[in-house]
Order: sequence, then C-alpha cells, then structure tokens
Amino acid sequence: MLTVLLILWGLAISIQLIFVLFVFVRTAFFRQADHPVSNSSPGVTLVVCARNELRNLTDLLPLLDSQTYPTFEVLVMDDRSTDGTQHFLENEISHLSRVRFIRIDKDYDHVTPKKYAVTIALKKALHPIVLLTDADCRPAGSDWLAGMVGQLNKPGADIVLGFSPYEHRPGLLNLLIRIETLFTAVQYVSLALAGRPYMGVGRNLMYRRQLFFDNRGFYSHMNVLGGDDDLFINEVATGRNTAVSLDPATFTWSQPKETWADWRMQKRRHLNVGKHYKTGHKVRLGLLTGSHVLTWWLGLIVGLTVLVSWQVGYPFTDSDQLLLETVGGLFALRLLTFWGIVGRISYRLAHTVHWAIIPLMDVTLAVYYVVMGLNTYINRRRKLYWR
Repeated sequence: MLTVLLILWGLAISIQLIFVLFVFVRTAFFRQADHPVSNSSPGVTLVVCARNELRNLTDLLPLLDSQTYPTFEVLVMDDRSTDGTQHFLENEISHLSRVRFIRIDKDYDHVTPKKYAVTIALKKALHPIVLLTDADCRPAGSDWLAGMVGQLNKPGADIVLGFSPYEHRPGLLNLLIRIETLFTAVQYVSLALAGRPYMGVGRNLMYRRQLFFDNRGFYSHMNVLGGDDDLFINEVATGRNTAVSLDPATFTWSQPKETWADWRMQKRRHLNVGKHYKTGHKVRLGLLTGSHVLTWWLGLIVGLTVLVSWQVGYPFTDSDQLLLETVGGLFALRLLTFWGIVGRISYRLAHTVHWAIIPLMDVTLAVYYVVMGLNTYINRRRKLYWR
C-alpha cells in the first residue's frame, strides 16, 4: 500500500515540477519587449460595460479620458442602469472630450446581457482595436493604453493579455482573492508564453475588432453566463497571435469583493465557463490542478501512513525506504522551486502576494481547489447573474 501511495505521490510531484520548471519559469524570467507607439499608431476604442456603476464611472472616466495616446475614444455601454448612470452620462461628462456612451434598455433571451453589450460596443466602435476594462478597475497610470498597444505591435499579434491585480486590503478574504488572482495569472500568462494561450481577463484585455467578427464573436457561447473574455480568447487565441504585457504601467487595479457571498458568486461564474474550454486546455489545466491537489493531499496521507507505521513498529523494506527518501526529496525540490519561481512572478505582478507566504499560498490552493470544486458541483443548478 505504501509503495502505491509513494508512486502516485511521485507522479503528481513530477507533473508539478514540469509545470514549474518549464512553464511558470517563462513568466518569471520574461523580458518585456519595448514597442513604442507613434502618431501613426492605430486608433483604439476603450470599452467599459457597466450596470449600476455610477460611483465607479465617476472616478474611472476622467482617468480613461486622460490617457496619453494619439487617437482613441472611450465607449461606455450603459446596460439598463437604474442608479442615475444615464443622467450622469447625458449631462455631466461634456468636459470629457473622448467619452461617449450607448444606452441599452432591455435584455434578450438569445444572448447574455454582458455579451450583448460587448457585441454592440464592437459594432459601434470607431477604431480597429478595442481595449476592455470594467467600471470597478483603475489603470495604473496615463500610459496604460499606450503600453498595451505597444505589445500589439509584436509581429502577428491580434491579442494582448493584460494583468489586473486586486487592491490590498486587510482580512482573510482579501488575501484569498489575491492568492487566487496571482495563481490564475501565473497559469494564463505562462501558458500563453509557452504558445498555449487559453484565457484572458476582461478587466484588461485588448484585441483587434476584425478578429472578433472573423470568428463570429460570442456565437458559440451566447447563452453561457460569463466567458465574454476567457471563452472568446479560448476559441481564437493561438501561440502566434497572442502577446502578453507584464509592464506594471499596463496593469489595471481592481476593487475586490468585500463579502464571502459576493466572492463565491463571482467564482461560480468563472468556474462555470471552464467546462466550455477546448479539450486540450481542459486536459492541461486538469493535470495542473489535479497534480497540485494530489501533491499535498497524498503527501499528508503518506506522512500519516509513515507515522502510524513507526508507532506500530511496522518495518520498511529497503526499497520502500529508498522510494520514500526519493519522493520526499522530489517534494522538497518542488516546494522550493514553486516558492522561488512563483515568488518572483508575484514580485513582477505588483507584489500581489508577499514572497514569505508563498508556501502558505501553495497549501491554500490545494484546499481551495477541492472546496470550490465541491461547492460548484453542489450548487450547479442554482441560477447565476451578471450583476
């Protein structure tokens, strides 16, 4: 029994080491190419889809309007807001010369509200490139737009995947949000750099409008709540047409959920779309997540088994002893390399999680995946909402 456990544990650790040493390391040591923009750079439409986001729009729109880029517009999609957003957009943004808005007054059965809003925005956009963000996000500075466009200048690029860290606030919930955000970024950025892009985040995502229409937009998943960012990218992104931006000037800072209920609902929406990913992407992510969980849970089982064996005086064979030492050494190697490489990535990604608690993050993720997986399964029939 111990031999079987050790072999399974060693296999899980080996899969983890492959991801850490051959995939994650790409993000840790990625060198951001400098592609300066000029007055001849293509025009960009900044798209913000908002429902009842009056307070956030009041803060965000001046920041978007003041981006240092030669040709752009800001297009706000007001999706049936009832909090005074329409009055604000009609009467109080005249001083923001680049901002315009479109009001959506009803929803439709054949498409989810967010995807309808994004589709209309891309149809009405004045420029060939769109950069999407959310109303509760804030660009790192006035060079955000220029920095993202710069990465689109990579030969063959149609998509730029950006990063959007959450604000640091006290409390366990905020720490968990930052842990999950960091590791999600580690995965989608690293796999994109390895030529296997599978998702992006709508809080900071750029692509060419023509790519959207050439692939019929959200046609294949119009009724799936969520996926206006990751499912679309999952369908159209390739190793050749996708670039990433890890320049801190191109980050957009997001406001985290403040209650456990709101955060769980957000995670359920995100996890709900994962089952629609391409098969190859699901296999890779399944291997990554499954091996992470098994690395820690099998490690716990092996540790308890060895402890009980010592207590009852059960003798280990020489082969079991050698296998135990070998797999234990692999576990220590995996622990240290994960700490070092993910810690370096966290440093690059706005110090999302302090390097000293990366081991805690490592264990937390192993528990998180199990708990969220069970939660999603138990609540799979409960209806989800955009807002």
